[in-house]
Amino acid sequence: MKTAKAVNLGVLFLIELGALAAAAHWGFTRDAATPVRWLLGLAAPAVLVVLWALFGSQKASYKTRGAVRVGFELLWFGAGLLALFAAGAVGWGIAFALVCAVSKALAAVWRQ
Repeated sequence: MKTAKAVNLGVLFLIELGALAAAAHWGFTRDAATPVRWLLGLAAPAVLVVLWALFGSQKASYKTRGAVRVGFELLWFGAGLLALFAAGAVGWGIAFALVCAVSKALAAVWRQ
């Protein structure tokens, strides 16, 4: 069980990175001028990083707990999911949503 919990912690970290990558992918694949694509591709994940630093990380300035934490994470990871859908990567979006749901459910059960 100890190994499964450790693996899930790794998966939790990877889905955080996945949400950032999804936001960047969305920005870089927009049908716009190159400077605009670069701006969106860099700004979208930067916004998510700032939000995570303020509300989601272990050392967050504004700690979230309980229902507020669940709501924040739904919005934050949901942004990654919506970015994948908006970029046309529906299959990847569904896979991302499934991995998030399973990993977050296990984290809740295991109090990670």
